[in-house]
Amino acid sequence: MIAVVDYKAGNLTSVMKALLAVGADPELTQDPAAVLRACKIILPGVGHFAATRFLEERGLKAAIQEGIAAGVPFLGICVGLQWLFAGSTEAPDCPGLGAFPEICDRFAPGKKIPHVGWNSLSIHPESRLLRGIDEGSFVYFTHSYRAPIANVTVAVTEYGEPFTAAIERANVMGVQFHPEKSGSAGLRLLRNFVRMPC
Repeated sequence: MIAVVDYKAGNLTSVMKALLAVGADPELTQDPAAVLRACKIILPGVGHFAATRFLEERGLKAAIQEGIAAGVPFLGICVGLQWLFAGSTEAPDCPGLGAFPEICDRFAPGKKIPHVGWNSLSIHPESRLLRGIDEGSFVYFTHSYRAPIANVTVAVTEYGEPFTAAIERANVMGVQFHPEKSGSAGLRLLRNFVRMPC
């Protein structure tokens, strides 16, 4: 079972439909016990970084941390990717998971915010999550804050400046774009994640 964590800020209907389309067995949940039973965990998200406070208040953050420590594959989508970092200037008093030490920040002045629409990926060839997705493939973004390029970055996109479009380290993965809205490339990414061994 794949636990899709519902913290009242995700594009859940589209994510669930996309997972079913690639043969997954997703369960939408706010229950930490269900997260602990899962063979994979997905955290979809849209909206403000502060919405992730819900994860701590409901015990979901601790369950996700336990799952990650046990080697359970984890995928964060949009704000779900940003939450993997230490925090964001969007909500300075709201800590992230801290899996990676960097801080997410707003795009630099000079570009229209939010960054909405299709943009291309520059892909690290050894990424398991992005395997089979062509260099330069277009995917769908909608966000005002972004993660910096870090040693876990496996895909980069340009929007006035380069930023992290996807991260991957061992069982911890995330994408800034929305695979559930990104056509064949997004479905391929979700299929790659679903087929990873538990």
